[in-house]
Amino acid sequence: MSNERHFHPRQLSVYLVTDPGLCESYGLERTVMDAVQGGATLIQLRDKHAPDSELIDIATRLKSVMAESGVPLVINDRVAVAEASGADGVHLGQDDGDVADARRRLGNTAIIGLSVQNVEQLHTLDTTSLDYLGLGPVFATATKSDHAAPLGFEGLARLIAASPLPNVAIGGLKAEHAAQIRQAGADGIAIISAICGQPDPKAATQELVREWERS
Repeated sequence: MSNERHFHPRQLSVYLVTDPGLCESYGLERTVMDAVQGGATLIQLRDKHAPDSELIDIATRLKSVMAESGVPLVINDRVAVAEASGADGVHLGQDDGDVADARRRLGNTAIIGLSVQNVEQLHTLDTTSLDYLGLGPVFATATKSDHAAPLGFEGLARLIAASPLPNVAIGGLKAEHAAQIRQAGADGIAIISAICGQPDPKAATQELVREWERS
């Protein structure tokens, strides 16, 4: 088995972060598969409240149905869930554990991302253990009540200019923001409510892909 990193910044292009409440009526698994079929390039399973055992079951099912797509699945915060489910990696917050420990546990081929809200946090990065950064929030968002102060497009551009790693912008973003996110220098746009909870997640994803690719 190869021990080389497989991550490429283009995997960040249209990045779906799931929300259990928004996905509930349409179905989480169905939402993810529609997004994958619509062109999503990376999926993050995020659920702040479900126990590890439940998340492991969900992640294992998602890995199975996504297997032929080639789209990676990463787990928000919980390294143990990523380990047990065979997910492709993990996305950590600033207070969600040590990235070097995550790298040791998940191996060199795992995709590991970290949320960053300001330039000061860039100064303490373990760049040898990380593949990408999630930068934001660009705007305030109802899907994360304890988020940092919104950056706006200018703040995002400053953070990207100082970033030593590939990055994806997150926080209240929609298809209409794709051009400005790309103009700011981001490698991708992370989406929650613009896909989760939409009546047609596949069509919503396709629109995001079109806007991203034309910008």
